[in-house]
Amino acid sequence: MKVLITGATGLVGHELIKTLLQNGIAVNYLTTSRKKIAKETNYKGYYWNPLIGEINENAFDDVDVIIHLAGANVASRWTNNYKQEILDSRTKTTRLLYKTLSKIKHQVVQVISASAIGIYPDSLNKVYKEDDDIVDDSFLGKVVSHWESEVSKLESLSIQVVKIRIGIVLSEKGGALHKMAQPIKCGVGASFGSGEQFQSWIHIQDLVSIFHFAITHKLNGVYNAVSPYPVTNKELTKAIAKQLEKPLFLPNIPKFVMKLILGEMHEILFTSQNASARKLLDKGYQFKFASLDKALQDLLK
Repeated sequence: MKVLITGATGLVGHELIKTLLQNGIAVNYLTTSRKKIAKETNYKGYYWNPLIGEINENAFDDVDVIIHLAGANVASRWTNNYKQEILDSRTKTTRLLYKTLSKIKHQVVQVISASAIGIYPDSLNKVYKEDDDIVDDSFLGKVVSHWESEVSKLESLSIQVVKIRIGIVLSEKGGALHKMAQPIKCGVGASFGSGEQFQSWIHIQDLVSIFHFAITHKLNGVYNAVSPYPVTNKELTKAIAKQLEKPLFLPNIPKFVMKLILGEMHEILFTSQNASARKLLDKGYQFKFASLDKALQDLLK
């Protein structure tokens, strides 16, 4: 089997490639950097430039499954230009995949696309399942909605489409955990706002395993990639501090302070989204790191 990956050089893509290769799956990947193109037996890179519609069609040779991870990092200040980049990096890349697959001869039977639980509205009470169709009236909610709409068009090519709505990814190599742990290590950690907002999280090894599971079990449709046990921001902050053996003595950080520092992007820290993992569990996926304590012990050891 051969898989084509977009966004392969990112945090998730890097770990996913290792998992696929270890399981005997050959990998092609698309990159916007010619310097990152490798040519190994089971690991080959190909150039593309989605902004101008350029793509090396050889990337699709003998490919059975596409895993679509491409997208600009949302954890940067949201200027108007960067907000457009966040949207374009998801929608234009998807359109280019669709356009290419609709005109070339290929054997792709499944496209597995990253998505985000940011599509769900802010709520302290609601537990979101994949069939909840209310979209959050926020920038991220609209981005995810447009993104998923573009991905759905691939179904018209008789390709199975899987959308993996990802929660907060915990990794020792960067991302949210690194940004939360740093101030705690320095003794200045604190919860955000009330600290009662739910944060649906996932260990990066479970996330890449879910992508692999989607291939091997020929999944179709939408799945929340989150631990079965979401926590509040207060619980997450305390658990990180406990694992690092650091005290928490500062008061919670008010919303207006983070708005001054981060601008509109501060919304990510204060939005409450409790997403259910029941659909994945019912399909037979077994989490390696279901509990937060176990995940943090692994990542912050």
